[in-house]
Amino acid sequence: MKFLRAIAMVVLVVGLASGLMAFQRGGFDEEDGAPVLPPGADQRAEWTFARLHFPSGNQYGYFRGSWAADYPKADRQFEQGVRRLTRLQTRALEQVVDADSDDLYNWPWIYMEHGHAWNLNQAQAARLRSYLLRGGFLLADDTHGDEEWEAQLRGFEMIFPDRAIEELDNKDEIFHTMYDLDDRFQIDGTRFIWGGRRYTRDMTVAKWLAIRDDQGRIMIAICHNSDVGDAWEWADSPRYPERQTSLAYRIGINYILYDMTH
Repeated sequence: MKFLRAIAMVVLVVGLASGLMAFQRGGFDEEDGAPVLPPGADQRAEWTFARLHFPSGNQYGYFRGSWAADYPKADRQFEQGVRRLTRLQTRALEQVVDADSDDLYNWPWIYMEHGHAWNLNQAQAARLRSYLLRGGFLLADDTHGDEEWEAQLRGFEMIFPDRAIEELDNKDEIFHTMYDLDDRFQIDGTRFIWGGRRYTRDMTVAKWLAIRDDQGRIMIAICHNSDVGDAWEWADSPRYPERQTSLAYRIGINYILYDMTH
């Protein structure tokens, strides 16, 4: 039995650094001091939002790297949606998981944002490969255009040099674990809605992609030319399109339930 299916997914809050849980757009602000933890942060749970911390070229301190885009507001607002829309016991507090740590093996579902900025070394790639082949799941979100895709692809090729990346068909099980998601569309980041950035031709078509193991299980699910995390983060804003938020929550929930049942 795969180790991730053999161990309990029930976890306790462990020693995170002071200030890790700042609830604001853009991540941690070192000048704000210790933030207030959300109610229920110390409760046991079946599922926890775990976010991959990876080294990147623009990392000006632990909480300033590309890995922390939308952190932690997107994480916590998505957790709230999981609690409301499913019976899954969900921890109110997110978990940051370092690519250098064997703590990775304790979290069956990992979210990654801005994978085009990761600078993996061979040891990190090997650990991620081992994690995924043992039953782990990685959701890679928020890359746009060919340049960012090629940069993210270099990391995937370090992890799995010989595994193909496939475009998912509407009939794939992952789109039907809870919600039927045949009619997917591009989920816009706020930089394209009110931030002034324009889509180039290579950014206009949303891609739903995956890497599978030898049994056909999806190990890595990829949302390219969409920003699912922004839709979670701005779910409470009347400025953000509700239709896109609704799809983002359904995508995330389907992916969680797929991982927990495969």
